[in-house]
Amino acid sequence: MELKDKNLYYVGGVVRDEILGLPSLDIDYCYEGNAIEFAKTNDLNIIKENPDFGTVRVLLENQEIDIASTRTESYPKPGHLPVVDKIGCALIDDLKRRDFTINAMAKNTLTGEIYDYFNSRDDIKDKKLKVLHKNSFIDDPSRIIRGLKFSARFGFELDVETKNLQEEYLKNINYDMSYHRIKKELRETFNLNSDKLLRKFINNGIYKLLGPEQTIPEIKGSAETLVNLVKIHNPWIVYAGLFDLSILELTKDEADIIDAFEKLRTVPFESEWSLYRMFSACPPESIILWGLVREYDLAYHYLKSLRQIKPSVTGNDLIKLGVERGKLYKEIFDFLTEEKFKNPELTKNDELELIKSKYL
Repeated sequence: MELKDKNLYYVGGVVRDEILGLPSLDIDYCYEGNAIEFAKTNDLNIIKENPDFGTVRVLLENQEIDIASTRTESYPKPGHLPVVDKIGCALIDDLKRRDFTINAMAKNTLTGEIYDYFNSRDDIKDKKLKVLHKNSFIDDPSRIIRGLKFSARFGFELDVETKNLQEEYLKNINYDMSYHRIKKELRETFNLNSDKLLRKFINNGIYKLLGPEQTIPEIKGSAETLVNLVKIHNPWIVYAGLFDLSILELTKDEADIIDAFEKLRTVPFESEWSLYRMFSACPPESIILWGLVREYDLAYHYLKSLRQIKPSVTGNDLIKLGVERGKLYKEIFDFLTEEKFKNPELTKNDELELIKSKYL
């Protein structure tokens, strides 16, 4: 079952993706009027209401759907979160607050008519990213990173005027901004895992959004290649972590990655075994960052080969051998790991024999 009404629209990315012939990741609904009242009038199964923003979440055939009221917004302070001025405004006024013209279209759910007030389809055809007004980046600097993301996803480039507005802003950044938004866009952008994105991030000066004292790192190789060698949970930080992220609010896991990376930068290594021991306790993201700024080939070698070297013997095997639980377990596994490192061809039986000869 689909929601249909003369005042209900698909809006933003879903319309853009339809024109591009791409599957849409999210379907956004916008109601010209008050969406909460619409849901109540039509006896929809309401899960959550947010009257301040005029949004409502409903359950439709076991699927949660968000419906937003048309609204206008303003920015009391440039770079901060906007406030709602009016709920239930005209559709065109709602679309004016969007980031780029390609995301400022609506499609009527009842008639299928597409409302394109800003020549958005022409910009899609020309593969151009264009802001809707000259203060767009001043209002919300995270749109600069969104532009980078869309350039990667769709192969679009900023039009001349938008590029000039971006360059002007990056020359005189207002660092009193919402860094929650900046981080969100960084995550979504760099989770695409692209060296090309990183080069644009640097060459276009977008990295300056992360603080006034940033330095450009000398990158030794492909981040994309290293990321593809190992399963990681935070690919975005492999790129953004090359810069000072102290201005962002990091989770504990993200902060641990940066801390481990900083420690790796100062620790000397003498052999492959010392490298293995140094890396084995670190998150893979930290190792990738280390490789990108210090010894790329060694990081590649570890992630490609050395990290696979592990004993076959388990704790259960030690129990069967009669080894009492305790500190000896760690000593045995450290011993086995080093022996396996010296000779990766050791079988599980070989490992058991080594344990018997040394500890039993």
